[in-house]
Amino acid sequence: MAGAESDAQFQYTGIKKYFNSNTLTGRMNCVLATYGGIALLVFYFKLRSKKTPAVKAT
Repeated sequence: MAGAESDAQFQYTGIKKYFNSNTLTGRMNCVLATYGGIALLVFYFKLRSKKTPAVKAT
């Protein structure tokens, strides 16, 4: 079953070559992209949430 025909079965081109659910490398890249996106969102909201007063005292 896992002979030479299984390698020829998954010949992807373009972005499917790097992000697919059939190969171990493709699944790893999907996970890393998801974790990276979540980390960027957390980092963005941490930097953005500066405590500033709503009304400036004069």
